[in-house]
Amino acid sequence: MFNALLSQPLFNGLIFFYKLFGNLGWAIIFLTILIRLLMIPLTLPSLKAASKLKEIAPEIERLKKKYANDKQGFAKAQIELYRKYGINPASGCFPQIIQLVILVALYQAFTRVLRPDGNMAVKINEFLYPFLRLPAETVVNTRFFYLELTKPDVFRLSGFSFPLPGLFLLAAALVQFISSKMTQPAVKVAQKEAKETPNTQDDLAVAMQSQMLYLFPLMTIFIGFSFPSGLVLYWFIFSLFTAIQQYIFNKVSLANGGKKA
Repeated sequence: MFNALLSQPLFNGLIFFYKLFGNLGWAIIFLTILIRLLMIPLTLPSLKAASKLKEIAPEIERLKKKYANDKQGFAKAQIELYRKYGINPASGCFPQIIQLVILVALYQAFTRVLRPDGNMAVKINEFLYPFLRLPAETVVNTRFFYLELTKPDVFRLSGFSFPLPGLFLLAAALVQFISSKMTQPAVKVAQKEAKETPNTQDDLAVAMQSQMLYLFPLMTIFIGFSFPSGLVLYWFIFSLFTAIQQYIFNKVSLANGGKKA
């Protein structure tokens, strides 16, 4: 079911772009851009919710002080405040889940089909719709700059017992870090609130949120060591598109806030 509903359509989309450009790297890039564009309606609500949460931060702070010794009262008042401003705190979870599901689907496609051994075209055709099938003698171009897209993006240097991350893997982690840094203003606001309220749970939650800013880029490198570099390329383009979208949204929100002021 998973293969028929997601893995196979994604893989067919990948081969559609491969036929257009004749290179698997460019096919991954344009497929990623298409996926990201289709996800805009899903990600905008989470961006708007994050912006509204930052706007109502002073009101949340007042509620924390008012209900310092009444957790149930604070939770109820917080829900009412969210309802008043039309905020759904869970709106940011769904895009992340979709992103992970797509990554799993692409991972299955790369590990099952895009292997350097055997006749790749024959294995690919098993997953393709009839109108997209490749001639059996097709040699699939899996090179993109220095990358072999079916293998991990790592360098092995003499004198080092462990492989080193490649350029695209480092770039993916860097873009992830930049995207995370864009949320720093909201984290700083939360840190200020946590210091001013007696609830120790706030301090723990904010500390975890701050650590996540650096944990995700490190996880990108760690996981990327075992992923085919085609997936690393997808993650890099996806993260880059996300960072650009977040930057534009932050600028627009700031401009609108300035006009209201």
